[in-house]
Amino acid sequence: MLRPIRAGGCHEGLQDGGDIAQIRAKPTDRVKSFFDPDLIARTYRDPLAVAVLLVDLLPILAVLVFGWGATPLVALYWLENLVIGVFTVLRMVATLAANVANLFAVLFIVPFFTLHYGMFCFGHGVFIQALATSGSTSGTPDMSGLVNWAMQSGQGMAWFVAAIIFINLALYGADYLMKGEFRDTNPMVEMFAPYGRIVTLHVAILLGAVLAITANEPLWGVVFLIFLRVVFGLIVSAMRQRKLDRASQAHAKEFPSAA
Repeated sequence: MLRPIRAGGCHEGLQDGGDIAQIRAKPTDRVKSFFDPDLIARTYRDPLAVAVLLVDLLPILAVLVFGWGATPLVALYWLENLVIGVFTVLRMVATLAANVANLFAVLFIVPFFTLHYGMFCFGHGVFIQALATSGSTSGTPDMSGLVNWAMQSGQGMAWFVAAIIFINLALYGADYLMKGEFRDTNPMVEMFAPYGRIVTLHVAILLGAVLAITANEPLWGVVFLIFLRVVFGLIVSAMRQRKLDRASQAHAKEFPSAA
C-alpha cells in the first residue's frame, strides 16, 4: 500500500487508484477540480473556511471605506508573508510534541528558516517599496523600516493585519493542533511548505501590481489583485477540505463501527 506523501504546501497523496489518476491528470484538469461544485459546497459548510473567505474579502472594505489603492494592498499581502513565516516556525516547534527526536532538527532548521525566509521576504519587500515609491526612498532599507512603511501605507492597516493573524491562529489551533496534524509531519517538511504558495501567489500579484501602480492605480487594477487573492484562497480552502475528507475516510476504514 502506498503511503501518503506530503511535499511543500501540497497535501496530495498516493492513497488509492483515484489519487494516482488525479496526479496523472493534466494540470488544467487538477485546477478545474478545485472548482467542483460539490467540493466547494463541502468546503464552505465549514465555518472556518467561511471565515477565511471573509478575511480574503476584507480588502474590498479597505478600498471602499479607506480608499486603498494597489500600494497598501500589495503591502498587506507582503505583511501576510511575515505572518505565514511566524506560523511556520510555530508549526515546526509543535512537532516536538509528537517526537522529541525532532529537537535537533528544530534547533537547526528554525534559525536557518528564519534567516532564509527572512531574506526572501526582505528582497520582496524592497522590490515592492521601490515599485511603489518609484525608487525615491532614501537610506539603506532594513526589515523594521519595511514593516513600518507597509503598516503606514494604508489607513486601518493594523486591523487588516490583525484579521490575518486571527485566521492563521484559528487554522493553526483547529487543524494543526486539535486535529493532530503535527503528528504526521516533521520540521523539514514544514520548512518548505510556505515557499510554493508564496511564490505562486505573489508572482501573480506583483505582475498585477506593476500594471496597477504604473497606470496610476486604477480601480480595475486593485479589484483584479483582490480577485487573484480570493481565487487563490478558494483553492487553498478546497485543498484543506480534500485533506479533511481523506482523514475522515481513513478514520471510517479504521473504525467502521463508528462511521
